[in-house]
Amino acid sequence: MSVPLIQQARIGAYLLKQKFRGNRRYPLVLMLEPLFQCNLACAGCGKIDYADDILKKRLSVDECLDAARECGAPIVSIAGGEPLIHKDIVAIVKGLMAQKRFVYLCTNALLLERRLDDFEPSPYLTFSVHLDGDREHHDRAVCREGVFDIATRAMREARKRGFRVTCNTTLFEGHAVEETAAFVDFACNDLGVEGVTVAPGFAYEKAPLQDVFLGRERTKSLFRDLFRRRQKSWRFNQSSLYLDFLAGNQTYQCTPWGNPTRNIFGWQRPCYLLNEGTAPSFRALMEETDWDRYGTGRYEKCANCMMHCGFEATAVADTIAHPLKALRVAIRGPVTEGPMAPEVSFEHQRPAA
Repeated sequence: MSVPLIQQARIGAYLLKQKFRGNRRYPLVLMLEPLFQCNLACAGCGKIDYADDILKKRLSVDECLDAARECGAPIVSIAGGEPLIHKDIVAIVKGLMAQKRFVYLCTNALLLERRLDDFEPSPYLTFSVHLDGDREHHDRAVCREGVFDIATRAMREARKRGFRVTCNTTLFEGHAVEETAAFVDFACNDLGVEGVTVAPGFAYEKAPLQDVFLGRERTKSLFRDLFRRRQKSWRFNQSSLYLDFLAGNQTYQCTPWGNPTRNIFGWQRPCYLLNEGTAPSFRALMEETDWDRYGTGRYEKCANCMMHCGFEATAVADTIAHPLKALRVAIRGPVTEGPMAPEVSFEHQRPAA
């Protein structure tokens, strides 16, 4: 199953409208975190190391739907924590779909199979399952044995019932490229996912382990090696230019306002990955945040970030500006040989606060 034409058409129309209006800053995906609580404790996660009173907090249905209206992004990614723990998750999803938002419900899938009866297949709903490689890699990443088998069984059942299913795969140090390629092949051809979302892990300050994260050069080399093995059957749930960026062929600065985050604290500044205070409204986030203080080459905390939630919006904007370039990469795939694009300068990077 490919991305439905209705989603392609609506997103394209939304982007063209922003371009014709001359809007420089606009949201593409609302990152909605209605809770931080999770039923796993992954070593690379920076979202769950909060006190119990914080982990018990929830956004209400109305708060979630109001955030989507306020933001106006056509896509809503519901993350966490584990969203299926939220007692009102069905009402949240249905409310967002009623607004004609395309909902990606991000889940570790431990509860997915038993909750499938609560949802109905729709082009507006996708289950994005966290799956960080094969059984050995994934169970080690989530620090619990057996999770891979539970997740893949739930994904097969969801696909059988007609749901849209993708997998969200984060690569850490220690991933052999041969194993990563075999996993992408497995996800596309065996599990039959709509697409694989793949990105290098971000070094969250709160993550229990800090030596598992990839640096920029290691990331580019890893993805070049991966794309050398690319098969025609592989499907990525990402723009061709973002994949080209991962392979070191594009010099991009991040677009943090492209994926604004609403969580239990408010509108998180400046992005989904960094938490340096909150704004009381989406408008305040957009108008009062000093965006020039953040990004690769500007801020030490951003130095190694190449995550899709920061750079996918940049790649999409570049696609709109240079469609033929994007088409060439989509057809031929990212360049995997020769010199890489120049890196941004780190000369004037401010230290981490």
